This record gives sequence, C-alpha cells and structure tokens, in this order.
Amino acid sequence: MILSLERGRSAMTFRTILIVALLALTPAVEAQPTASAGGLWDASVTVNDLRIPFRLEIVGDRSAVVGSFFNGEERVSSTSGSFVGGELRLGFAHYATTLSAKLVDGQLEGKYDRGSKGSYAFHAKHFVPSTFGVDEVPSIAGYWEIPVHSPKGESAWRFLVRQSGGEASATILRVDGDTGLLSGKFAGGKFLLSHFSGARPSLLEVTPLKDGTLEIVQNGKTKYTAIRAEEARAKGLPEPSDPSRHTSVKDPSEPFRFSFPDLTGKIVSESDAQFRGKVVLINITGSWCPNCHDEAPFLAELFRTYRDQGLEIVALSFEEAEQLADPTRLRAFIARYGIGYTVLLGGEQEDLKTKLPQAVNLNSWPTTFFVGRDGLVRGAHAGFAGPASGEVHQQAKREFVTTIEKLLAENQSSRR
Repeated sequence: MILSLERGRSAMTFRTILIVALLALTPAVEAQPTASAGGLWDASVTVNDLRIPFRLEIVGDRSAVVGSFFNGEERVSSTSGSFVGGELRLGFAHYATTLSAKLVDGQLEGKYDRGSKGSYAFHAKHFVPSTFGVDEVPSIAGYWEIPVHSPKGESAWRFLVRQSGGEASATILRVDGDTGLLSGKFAGGKFLLSHFSGARPSLLEVTPLKDGTLEIVQNGKTKYTAIRAEEARAKGLPEPSDPSRHTSVKDPSEPFRFSFPDLTGKIVSESDAQFRGKVVLINITGSWCPNCHDEAPFLAELFRTYRDQGLEIVALSFEEAEQLADPTRLRAFIARYGIGYTVLLGGEQEDLKTKLPQAVNLNSWPTTFFVGRDGLVRGAHAGFAGPASGEVHQQAKREFVTTIEKLLAENQSSRR
C-alpha cells in the first residue's frame, strides 16, 4: 500500500515537471485588451437639452476604426478613426466634424464636435434588441400632409411613413428636401422617431388621435397636425409646393450669368468655351447643407453618364466665411461623392440673392437650374428629396433624367 502511494506521488511529480517544462517552452502571448468599441451601439446626442437617439456601428481596431451613422439603409461613415487606450476618435471630413469619446464601464461618453458651430454631448451603450407586443399598435403607414405657413411660402409639407408592426420610419418632406429618415417604435401611446446621421438631429413624437389625424411634436416643442393626403384633397386644402415651379428667373430670354472662382482661384463663367453649346445644370449648393449631401452623388452619376453627350454641371457652393478662406470641408465633400464636375465658390450663404440677381424665389438648398444649349434657363428644381423619401426620391431622379435627355436631344448646332 505504501509502495503504491509512493508510485502515485512520483507519477504526479513527473506530470507537474512536464507541464512546467512545456509552459517554459511555449512563447509568451501578449495580453490583449478586453475593452472594445466594436459592434453596434445605441447612441445619442443631446441638442438643446433634448436627447436624440440613433444607431452607431463601429468596426476595426486601434488606428483603423470606421464608425457609421445610419440614414435608413444608407451608411454615413467616418473618414478617419482610431480606438487607442480606451479613447475613440472618429473624423467626418465631409462634415468638418469629430466624434470623441472614452470607454468607461462598457459605455462611451464624449462629444460630437462641430467646430465653430459648437458641440453635442454624446453617449452610447452596447446595442440590445428590444422586444414588445404589436397587437395594439395603430397603423400610421402612408402619405400624410402637414398644413404649414413656412417662411419659404409653403402651405403644406408631406409626411411619409413606413411601418412594420410596432416599428416605424418617417420623413418630413419640404420644398428644399427631407429631414432624413427618422426611425423608432411605438411606446406609451405614441411613436418616438429620431434621426442623426452626422447632421440634422431631430426627434418626432407622433401620436395617433381619435379623429384620424396625427399630432406631431418636433424636437420637443413645435406642434403640427398631419392628415391623410386624400382627406386633404377632399377638404380642398392647399397642396405641398411643386419643386419644379417654386423657383424661376426674371427674364427667361436672358442667358443665365455666373462668374466665380474655382478652388484654385481661377475665375469661371458661363461664357467659357467648356459650356458653349452644352446643356448645363447650375446647382446652388453648400457643403454644410444635408440635402446637398443627398443630391451630390446623384449629380456625380448624371455627369458621368451624360458628359460625353454634352452635359456640364456647375456647382455654385455658398459657404461660411472660414470655409471660403480654407474650403477643407468642401474638398472632402468633393472627394467623398466622386464629384468630377466644376465646383465654384459662390460666396457666403447670405450673399445668394445678390450674387444671383436673375433668380426669383431662390430660397431652397439645393436648387438646380436647367440651361439649354442656347444658354437660356429652361426650368428649375428647388430642393432635393433624398433616399428617405422613397418613391418621391425616385420620381425626382426620373424627372432630372427626362429633362436632361430632352435638352440634350435639342438642336446641337445652337450656340450661346
């Protein structure tokens, strides 16, 4: 019995020595940090004491981090990013903004810095799917109209809603474009819908009322009433403004004049050889303008498609004074959307009407003038309905294409 125990001890001692020896021969593995910023986050920014929730996705590590906001299915991704020592930093050069935050106890705390425009407090926690019953959720999907008296002369806005059970997404469509896609769910008798994709933070509380209308509270203070579009027509209420009729020119028989510097300082005008005998889209824009960000990739695509057939596009960008002095955001805007057409510095935003005196009711960002091969304005389109507007977005793009193809087909021998 004693001999058996001694043999057992010897075997155990040998195994222990063997394990120690193997560990000594095994290369040391560098300890990896357990904290990570990767994955989906339920985030929010605080704007004027109002919390605006949104979804944020972070991928990559250390000096190769990409963060993405969402505008519906559209991603708005950072142009630079890092996560080092528990500190997250994301740059959005096309907005001239930066998100910086520290990871503390599994949550991100920091700010979204807008440069000279101030900053928003930022908070995020890891995304957790929510569950809720849908039996008593009212249906609000469809087309609605919001009676208004806007400073731009509008009598109504569109309110477009999509819904799946207790989840809904919506956008308010004005003459200058939409608000981006606000998404959320039904809780406490109302839909709470929010949007933040690096710009235009907004929160809507949408409450279905017994009379079939919707009460909408925007950003915690401004109240609107939405009614079904067909009911608005039955009541004879004014329709939303037609973007193709909102803006015009004083004298359509006069060529549309412009003369502004490009980003190198060279003066470019409508009389230059590159525009002679061409169909020209004159786009009033600004890299600060969210609806202009919606429109830019579409214009870039149009230019690539129709340039060889005689299309030119000229963007007259009106910016803040600091951006005119050093247009870093505008350059990033051009790079992000692959803009190959001419971009000129028109001046500051408040200079718009004095710099373009031929225009009538030019108050929407963006606005596009369609100029024929003869140099005359053949039409204008105020604003741009982005992807959040669904079929209205597709319709706007079809109208642009139809107008361009019609103008390109006209007598190519026409000259200015």
